[in-house]
Amino acid sequence: MPHFVCTLITIYIVILILRAVMSWFPTSPGSALEPVNRVLNAVTEPVVAPVRRVIPPLQAGGIAIDMSFILVIVVLEVLSNVLC
Repeated sequence: MPHFVCTLITIYIVILILRAVMSWFPTSPGSALEPVNRVLNAVTEPVVAPVRRVIPPLQAGGIAIDMSFILVIVVLEVLSNVLC
């Protein structure tokens, strides 16, 4: 059972990283990557949104750095280390 949970945590971390990378390249409606982007948002937003409400994006010059992804990934890594 712990191996299954560890695998799920690892997969979710990869999905979070994919969403973060995809956010650097905006997709236009109707593009081939739009459905992928929509699925990644649907899977990750329920976890990231509550964290983002507590820790708003960091303003760095003209850009905003979303620290919620980093925090969620760190928490999942710690959880994975504890369980696995």
